[in-house]
Amino acid sequence: MPDPDLKRPVGLTKDVGWQIGVRRTVPLSVEEAWDLLFSKEGVKVWLGDTAKITFTRNEPYQLKDGTTGEIRVFEKHSHIRLTWDPEGADRPSTIQVRVMPRDGRCIIGFHQEHLGSAAEREQRRRFFKQALDKLMELANK
Repeated sequence: MPDPDLKRPVGLTKDVGWQIGVRRTVPLSVEEAWDLLFSKEGVKVWLGDTAKITFTRNEPYQLKDGTTGEIRVFEKHSHIRLTWDPEGADRPSTIQVRVMPRDGRCIIGFHQEHLGSAAEREQRRRFFKQALDKLMELANK
């Protein structure tokens, strides 16, 4: 019997719908990358413009564009997991940001699941790639 997973398009999972992951090795320590990601400018790049956000487990947040969510996991210098629910979305998705050491540098990774379509997956892939570019511009200032 053929495996039904073999026919599934790239990015479509059995359990969490469409997902995307984007990673980049950067010339920063884990601590430097974490501080960059969670600086006011860094948060604006990868999450959006916030009036106020407290990165504490179970804390709700709202972005200036109306997107809401909740911090689900926050492990300093490691990862954050949060819900992301833009106005008009059919359902919230989940974003995870990880910082992982690698040979004196580190990897910054973004992962988002529960996306609604292949088109949304591609849009979020482009968004996170651009976010990594902008974060590196901020790091080089």
